[in-house]
Amino acid sequence: MGFAVSRQVRRAVDRNRVRRRLREAYRATREAAPACGALVVIGKPSALRAPFKTLADEMRGALAALTRARA
Repeated sequence: MGFAVSRQVRRAVDRNRVRRRLREAYRATREAAPACGALVVIGKPSALRAPFKTLADEMRGALAALTRARA
């Protein structure tokens, strides 16, 4: 799993915060991830403002969709 943050998130402090939030959301939803494969998550400015529960739910949904697509 790799995390990249768009330059649309202007300040470096905010880009790092988005990266940390995405990383923690992945840790909370890791069980929904496919068993193997490389994934890259691109953080957008909305990831900075969204509540963590929303971020984790969206991550879980995206990972579940990937798992269903591979089956």
